[in-house]
Amino acid sequence: MSVNNLRVFLVDDHPIVRDGLKALVEAQSDMVVVGEAGDGLVAVQSVAEVSPDVVVMDVSLPGLGGAEATEQIRRTSPLVKVLALTAHEDRGYVQLLIKAGASGYVLKRAAADDLVRAIRAVAGGGLYLDPSVAGHVVSGPTRAGDFGKGVAGGELSERESEVLRLIARGHAIKEIAANLNVSARTVETYKERAMEKLELKSRAEIVRYALRRGWLENA
Repeated sequence: MSVNNLRVFLVDDHPIVRDGLKALVEAQSDMVVVGEAGDGLVAVQSVAEVSPDVVVMDVSLPGLGGAEATEQIRRTSPLVKVLALTAHEDRGYVQLLIKAGASGYVLKRAAADDLVRAIRAVAGGGLYLDPSVAGHVVSGPTRAGDFGKGVAGGELSERESEVLRLIARGHAIKEIAANLNVSARTVETYKERAMEKLELKSRAEIVRYALRRGWLENA
């Protein structure tokens, strides 16, 4: 196992589903499964012990549910990213998991390549939303404060807009820096400046803003 492999932890109450996910993950040359759990409580305890890079989390779990487990993992292991994997397309589930701290939301009916892409995206610091549910993130109240002052168009520079667009599409800071031929610190500066102008507080809000601007329609 390479020290650079992405360390993935699987949480699902169906062993056959975990077996399939494990086979998919370990078929990737840059990933390895470092643990599994069939319920949320065991997941929280085990993740704290093995410190994976990404937890692939089922939403519907016995005992401690996926949202609660996600919230606890993010609180006790803040460096660990959580990717929700579920059959639920309901807006409430999407918003609940994002609010709990999940960095991504993938439907179980998605293609295997989409799940692999999502794992890499969240591991790199991105936020991945299944295209089928992405629109749910912007549903609901549309007060100015919900999405930042920039909903109707902020005074962003071209480079600031470009950085936010790439972040919303799931690209990591280092990847953006390489694509733009600038340093990672410069990208962080563009991101922070843009977020301050638009009063955005998180990656989830960046995605909501990008969706409302139509930046992700052809992503």
